[in-house]
Amino acid sequence: MLIQMKKASDVLSSEITRKSFYMNRRKFIQAAGAVSGAALFPSIAPPAFAASAKLENVQKSQWGGSLQPTSLESIMSHNNFYEFGTGKSDPKENAHTLKPKPWTVEIAGHAKNTGRFNFEDLVKPHQLEERIYRMRCVEAWSMVIPWVGIPLASLIKKAEPTGNAKYVAFETLVDPKQMPGQRGRSLKWPYVEGLRMDEAMNPLTIMAVGIYGEELPNQNGAPLRLVVPWKYGFKGIKSIVKITFTEKEPPSTWNKQAPQEYGFYSNVNPDVNHRRWSQARERPITGEGGLAALFAKKIDTLKFNGYAEEVAHLYQGMDLKKFF
Repeated sequence: MLIQMKKASDVLSSEITRKSFYMNRRKFIQAAGAVSGAALFPSIAPPAFAASAKLENVQKSQWGGSLQPTSLESIMSHNNFYEFGTGKSDPKENAHTLKPKPWTVEIAGHAKNTGRFNFEDLVKPHQLEERIYRMRCVEAWSMVIPWVGIPLASLIKKAEPTGNAKYVAFETLVDPKQMPGQRGRSLKWPYVEGLRMDEAMNPLTIMAVGIYGEELPNQNGAPLRLVVPWKYGFKGIKSIVKITFTEKEPPSTWNKQAPQEYGFYSNVNPDVNHRRWSQARERPITGEGGLAALFAKKIDTLKFNGYAEEVAHLYQGMDLKKFF
């Protein structure tokens, strides 16, 4: 039996991080110390991946229009991206070495249209949309992010997967020269992730190419990252270079790293705790900075991060404590 949850659109503005906080991440850390085949697609001219480069022809979507987004500064300054370091501020400090153009993505596996495609050729045929999603980190903090992207379903349809394609697997770039965090052994490289096909085809699932109407910053996964808003943030694999259609459940990095703590599905679920902390509540980054941010009031975590109406049917009949 499904439990009725608040809709994504019901999130209060008071629960959302303010824009001015995120660029002040360093102050927050200091305060905390004191007391994370080109034929398939027509080509276009490559975009410039400057931090402030605007994206053209972005269409507003129905998702999250009433929400107050987290600041651009905050979104760019507080990240989990181990390819650039394990600290939350490391990606902003180290990701300047990433060169997101030119960029290619390989499409492989059980699909008719496979091959290596330019990033521009993948994106151009599709209308860019702004999707403002509430995002929940497995570490029990949350933000609201105005992503710009395209539905993953659109790319999948272009690839024409066969009937054997039950899952979609993703792989991040491996290049220690560009990604200095890969010189260490914090994780097994490359970073890999996966979705069941019906999850990948869900209208909420997007491939993000920007935030706040601008091209995606390096530290946020430029030039292409996965966004699945009802799952914990680590499922949002960044700087994708390969998409593979598979018959069997693909490996995922954190599930391989610690299978008792990180499941393949990783749906936001207040009823399933992490081995080392509760997932019942979360701390929204509020935009105050300093100790005010550190001790911001926690709120209850919503099942599927508030998107139950859109995705609960995908898991009907599944034991979500077993398939966590």
